[in-house]
Amino acid sequence: MKYFSLVVILFISPFVIDAKTIKVGGSSSIKSIKAAIKLASPGDTILVASGHYKEGNIIIAKNITLKGVDFPVLDGEKKFEIISIKANDVTVEGFKLIRAGASDIDDYAALKVYDCSKVVIQNNIVDDAHFAIYIQYGRKCIVRNNKIKSYSIDEQLSGNGIHCWKSDSLTIYGNVVSGHRDGIYFEFVTHSLIQNNTTTNNLRYGLHFMFSNNDSYIANKFIANGAGVAVMYSHGVHMQDNYFKQNWGDAAYGLLLKEISDSYIKGNYFEKNTSGIYMEGASRIQLFNNTFLNNGWAMKILANCMDINVERNNFIGNTFDVGTNGSLVLNKFNHNYWDKYDGYDINKDKIGDIPYRPISMYSMIIEKNAPAMMLFRSFITTLLDKTEKIIPSITPENLLDNYPLMKKAF
Repeated sequence: MKYFSLVVILFISPFVIDAKTIKVGGSSSIKSIKAAIKLASPGDTILVASGHYKEGNIIIAKNITLKGVDFPVLDGEKKFEIISIKANDVTVEGFKLIRAGASDIDDYAALKVYDCSKVVIQNNIVDDAHFAIYIQYGRKCIVRNNKIKSYSIDEQLSGNGIHCWKSDSLTIYGNVVSGHRDGIYFEFVTHSLIQNNTTTNNLRYGLHFMFSNNDSYIANKFIANGAGVAVMYSHGVHMQDNYFKQNWGDAAYGLLLKEISDSYIKGNYFEKNTSGIYMEGASRIQLFNNTFLNNGWAMKILANCMDINVERNNFIGNTFDVGTNGSLVLNKFNHNYWDKYDGYDINKDKIGDIPYRPISMYSMIIEKNAPAMMLFRSFITTLLDKTEKIIPSITPENLLDNYPLMKKAF
């Protein structure tokens, strides 16, 4: 055992001893980041002093740490990709990257990772970039605690804040993103975690999934985006403890689920969205312990959805609790709290003695004829809804909660 330990120490020691720190700017004789990278060996750290650096495209092709002191500014001059990472085990930390270039042929970014693993991008500020942080073919990379801001006004001419493509086992944690097309974008990304991020005022989505399976997004905030989150053509997605607020517009929603399966939605908070959740072609979804507060529609579930289990959620102050576009219902609603429920509980078991029908006739009419919304809250619509609950005619007969809760579920 002693000989084995000695061999390990002798094997590792040269790399530890040879690792050095190279200083750039300030009192150092080295004034260029590119020059420091040429001098660096694998395992070295480059410390960049505060200042304004215009060096075009900085390519990192060695496993080094590039660290800024007091946020030195790296300026892309609206012409260049600022940092291109083409090696494993690289860390970039503590910089302010501004004015990255844009290209119609190549997706330039302020900071881009090319087919690498174990890259860490943390504690940076990215300002006014088409794409801010871009990972393609990344593996086990971490994007953490970055502040990202753009000023896009046209969705077609803007890029994404954190853009990830064909990658696996990523961690996107604690970032703040605003002003892009999509705050965070995943396409063909698997086994990855998005946690504790805040995306606000992005033009399209706060978070956008496409063909990305077995991922989780947990404890994020999606506020005042064009729409909160879109999860499309994916399966095995875990959505928990997120906050969706003020995603308003004709086609806006807190959460869009399109052609998604085998996923669950737990402990989320939907407040003041046009639609809290909009489902189209979704199947085998477990939806429980969520709160829907003051939305236009708490949920819209189209008729092509099936095996959606809606249980122990709170529906409070929504204009409409549930909307749909057909009479076929292959989903279950049980043990939810509905503030519009006016039934009774004679046996005091905290469960309503008569089922609750969460979909109103008026919501069905609006689904087919939007201008009818102008009659909302009129006496005739109230009378029609009351009659419909007693003798269903156009609302789906089996869309009901057989065990409505008399008090909030949690």
